[in-house]
Amino acid sequence: MNDEQYPSQLLQNAVDEFSKLPGIGRKTALRLVLNMLRRDKEDVSRFANSVLRLRNEVRYCSVCHNISDTETCQICSNPSRDGSIICVVETVKDVMSVENTQQYRGLYHVLGGVISPMDGIGPNDLEIESLVKRVSEGGINEVILALSPTMEGDTTNFFLFKKLSPLDVKITTIARGVAVGDELQYADEVTLGRSIMNRVDFADSFRMDR
Repeated sequence: MNDEQYPSQLLQNAVDEFSKLPGIGRKTALRLVLNMLRRDKEDVSRFANSVLRLRNEVRYCSVCHNISDTETCQICSNPSRDGSIICVVETVKDVMSVENTQQYRGLYHVLGGVISPMDGIGPNDLEIESLVKRVSEGGINEVILALSPTMEGDTTNFFLFKKLSPLDVKITTIARGVAVGDELQYADEVTLGRSIMNRVDFADSFRMDR
């Protein structure tokens, strides 16, 4: 229940909506809304229109499931990328993190999460079958498992390893330059870049972990 008093119902409605965003409390939401009121109407219209277009027009790449403005994202459609390598990541933010390292020139596959029974997320909730299909169609020489080194990430890595092992493809994982328990998106670019470049065979990594 919100006990704060606002001089305008429209102001309160806007604060209510802003405060639904992650990391935005009601005080911050109020500050943002008051800032909007001080802006030119044209600025606010551009802001509102950009959000509406984002929600209504953004797509997910039909190949890798990255965010895209077109049916196929810029990475998948770029002929200069190495189409024989797929880097498997959890989220779109991880694609951005790896791209910022400027150390990787292959393609991606965004799972949309990791296996987490505690959160009710199973293999069927992720883009795993589409990954298996991509690899089974041929032309892929290596799959890099670049999930965060958390318990859920490792569980998902092992599940993917079992699904992909029957296929004729090399399966590697990023080197443990990223600390165990860290989210991939929070790793600095140098560390993440080295982890990608110094990737190791997944089977060897699994044996070493045990």
